Amino acid sequence: MAFPVRSCALVGRFADARVAETVNALLPHLLSRGIEVLLTETAAGIEAAGATRVAEAGLGARADLVIAVGGDGTLLYAARLVARHGVPLLGVNRGRLGFLTDVMPQDMLASVDAALAGELETDERPMLAAQLHAASGAIVHALALNDVVMQKHDTGRTLDFETRIDQRFVNTHDGDGIIVASATGSTAYALSCGGPIIEPHLEALVIAPICAHTLSDRPIVVSLRSVIEVVLLERPDTRANVSCDGMRLGVLAPGDRLEVRGARERVTLLHPPGHDYYKLLRSKLHWGRGTFER
Repeated sequence: MAFPVRSCALVGRFADARVAETVNALLPHLLSRGIEVLLTETAAGIEAAGATRVAEAGLGARADLVIAVGGDGTLLYAARLVARHGVPLLGVNRGRLGFLTDVMPQDMLASVDAALAGELETDERPMLAAQLHAASGAIVHALALNDVVMQKHDTGRTLDFETRIDQRFVNTHDGDGIIVASATGSTAYALSCGGPIIEPHLEALVIAPICAHTLSDRPIVVSLRSVIEVVLLERPDTRANVSCDGMRLGVLAPGDRLEVRGARERVTLLHPPGHDYYKLLRSKLHWGRGTFER
């Protein structure tokens, strides 16, 4: 993080009353400390007196710190804005699950002051790079912190597709799609598809089939240095949607190719002192609720 912090961007779904309430408390707190507060030009629903409006594309380049207020989806959105700029993220939880946004509203102002003083723990997370190669030669690409998902475009139809790892054929699949998740994303969609929980600092990828037609088609874990390729097989009217952290990347058709690998970019999350990943798992997954809970 750049010190001293001169500018701080606030991101969130401000139409949500809970988020707007939190941001309206946070904005004057930052201004009183001489911090320039940045908001996107489209941000509405908050009292923005004293804030500076900037284009969404320029937010990462202008900010020394980004505070994401909401749920994990908000933090994933913020991660895409700052990934190429090395700006750290602090997540204030006004959502539901909160694996990534782990600062509670009652602790927000103290945590923000600690962030401004450089007293929070830094947590660097790898990102994924996805490329959609069309048969025409066009290439669309995006970054993801959690996962890249290919899934069926039309309900009621499964997909036939092949996977390769580092150009080596792995399997032919029949199902609703496939997830390539980072270690961070192992507790997201991939977990609901039977994937393992991976400690977030491991350099690993999870490849998890979605509703595979064959019970032997199981999730596998590979190196973050691997290159994952997914190709649809020919079937009438076959198409699949590809998304990165829930945001649409494009449509995959037979003859197109989806490629996923570890990205050069990384995202730095900020946590309060004493952050414990396993305590977080216990809280969110309701572990340790029996006689021997500590």
